[in-house]
Amino acid sequence: MSTATGTAPAKKAPNGGRRLRWPHYLLIASGLLVLLSLVRVIDDADPVTSSGTVSAALRLAVPIFLAGLGGLWSERSGVINIGLEGMMILGTWTGAWAGYQWGPWIGVLAGVIGGALGGLLHAIATVSFGVDHIVSGVAINILGLGLTQFLADLIFDQGEAKALGGGPRQSPPVDAISTLTLPVLSGGKIGGWQSPDWLGSLEDHHWFLVSDLAGILRGLTSDMSLLTFVALLLVPLTFLVLWRTPFGLRVRSCGEDPYAAESLGVQVYRMKYAAVIISGAFSGLAGAFLVTISSVYQDGQTNGRGFIGLAAMIFGNWRPGGLTAGSLLFGYTDAMNVRGGGQSVHALLLFVAILLVGVAVWQAVRANRLRPDAVTDLGRREVRNASLSSVLALVAAVALLVWFLMSDIVPGELVSFTPHLTTLLVLALASQRLRMPAANGVRYRRGEAR
Repeated sequence: MSTATGTAPAKKAPNGGRRLRWPHYLLIASGLLVLLSLVRVIDDADPVTSSGTVSAALRLAVPIFLAGLGGLWSERSGVINIGLEGMMILGTWTGAWAGYQWGPWIGVLAGVIGGALGGLLHAIATVSFGVDHIVSGVAINILGLGLTQFLADLIFDQGEAKALGGGPRQSPPVDAISTLTLPVLSGGKIGGWQSPDWLGSLEDHHWFLVSDLAGILRGLTSDMSLLTFVALLLVPLTFLVLWRTPFGLRVRSCGEDPYAAESLGVQVYRMKYAAVIISGAFSGLAGAFLVTISSVYQDGQTNGRGFIGLAAMIFGNWRPGGLTAGSLLFGYTDAMNVRGGGQSVHALLLFVAILLVGVAVWQAVRANRLRPDAVTDLGRREVRNASLSSVLALVAAVALLVWFLMSDIVPGELVSFTPHLTTLLVLALASQRLRMPAANGVRYRRGEAR
């Protein structure tokens, strides 16, 4: 409804606060970019915003958010899916098996089908037979690992596959997928013509903010795999389907109240089956992506990315935008570990310390704003949680700042651990107001009284 002046009131978040819109997100992104640029200059850590780091972060984030999108589809329909890892593993093997024989795109399609079959198995167990969702997911993970090891030994270590470089723990090489580079902006060749690289030239000057923005844009516009581009398009597509179509409304209604959806004529079993199979397909695509960027299937290739995708989905509050932000966070910190080493991770300490100070201030303000209305046990609990989060964030910020000031570089043995610690800190302190689908994990039987 409109107000008396004819203007619509601003939407409120469930807790009464203002709901963030795109201008707010752009403002936050701009602030983070300025902070990153400042940290880079202070610590002389150029890889922090280099195009190589951004490109690596994107490659590392894509399989995580694809697995997370799979979890989002499943859990929005009310089916918990911790079998994402097993479905990814199925996608890696089927993608490599088809890819080395018929090309990478056929391999991608086969990976999607392999993951979808894992999703179908999970749907049969949980939706049709009412198996506990966690038990079924664990079984899928065990089955995916054991089955692919058996098939790799059976097929890749025999005959033509072995002659092409296969073995009991890896496939023959798979051709790489073509990449995209924007000419003039990011260089590259067009025929025999060497294109200028304007963004690369700006990045090499290491100017405050300007070079950082150029490095980020160049990382997003040079040597991007076509499959990465397709994967990025799946984020807005998922949002449009789940939140802007009748099919998506039916899927989400099954995750909120399947019995109410049933009373309105929704085929709950059908919707759950469709969502879980799509979930498996996304996970299989994530597995196939890993094969295409490494050009080979290897045992243990997923390395827990399915579980990380599940965590990113929870951090994103079961929404595509938040899921993408969580995936990029982990991908970025991991890329700094891979490309920047101890100096870049040292700069990350200062960056996170400043962020945590901001979180502490925000939580303190939030606690003061909630305190006058905290007349119920739930309200008082929210105030205590906000106050505790503020204190913990401030303590963590002081600890990281002391670490930064007392050292010049992060020791090598801690470099690989620090990005994970950074991610855990941010996820734990930022995920204060999560709301999972109301009927997520609930066993449903058609016609059964609630």
